[in-house]
Amino acid sequence: MISDKGSAQSSLDFFLQCTTPVVQSQFLPKSEIRNLNRLWHPWERDAVEYFTLGDLWNRFDEWSAYGAGVPIVLDNGETLFQYYVPYLSAIQIFTSSSSVNGLREETESGDGETRDSFSDSCSYESESDKLYRWDGCSSEEGGFEQDNHWHLKDRLGYLYFQYFERSAPYGRVPLMDKINELARRYPGLMSLRSVDLSPASWMSVAWYPIYHIPMGRTIKDLSTCFLSYHTLSSSFQDMDMEEEDDDESPKGKRKTGGTISLQPFGLATYKMQGNVWVAGNGGRDQERLVSLLSVADSWLKQLGVQHHDFNFFAGTRRA
Repeated sequence: MISDKGSAQSSLDFFLQCTTPVVQSQFLPKSEIRNLNRLWHPWERDAVEYFTLGDLWNRFDEWSAYGAGVPIVLDNGETLFQYYVPYLSAIQIFTSSSSVNGLREETESGDGETRDSFSDSCSYESESDKLYRWDGCSSEEGGFEQDNHWHLKDRLGYLYFQYFERSAPYGRVPLMDKINELARRYPGLMSLRSVDLSPASWMSVAWYPIYHIPMGRTIKDLSTCFLSYHTLSSSFQDMDMEEEDDDESPKGKRKTGGTISLQPFGLATYKMQGNVWVAGNGGRDQERLVSLLSVADSWLKQLGVQHHDFNFFAGTRRA
């Protein structure tokens, strides 16, 4: 339901609600619970819910084709809908060595395409199962609690797949089309489960506006673009995430009775020039945007990656 002008909810709230993927969950067989990596799943539980990556991407299918409609309440109290198309901006999937090897065998028995087919915007792990190294940091800095007794391989797993989009926005294809393209070479993008993924697994989605209804309005903020960050591992599934929580740990999943909501733990914006998105909510949205940007920045630094879209979005925001 869309609130009236006096509502405490802002258009930013509506954006986050309307673009957060909610995935149908499944229960892990009890015989498999005891085999979970205890560094990734330290809690003793009688039931474990998970989702498959294939089911996650299906949530983006309609959005990729038609856009996700986001209600925006204007200063005069009028409401319009801005539609956003999602694009895969970046993704890193860390899993166990056994899963990597099994999935790589599937890949190498495929159609024989060379790895250079995506070389302009994609990079892959070497055949030697190179460990993706991360120096780690304290939980206060937005990451996982450092424990020097953990071996990096056991804690983070192996990098099965990573992708960083470098193309200009007009040269990209919607998220679902890109995933289908990449999955032909890396089938784990469809078959892996959230319980198979290490806590370092994440993705970023770029949201670009395409049109609004009703048409004919010239409002600067309607050209605002967003970059959202989501964790992919079930390691965060049971962690509570309060909307006003200032803790910078990426606790982006909340279990909601048969579904798992991948709420963004980080966010960056581009072309946010007015107050349309942050009007309401007691003026707290500006602080929230700064916090979400900081968390995304910390996450990328911990993993030691250069995310091209983030550098562009953050650079323009700071200029």
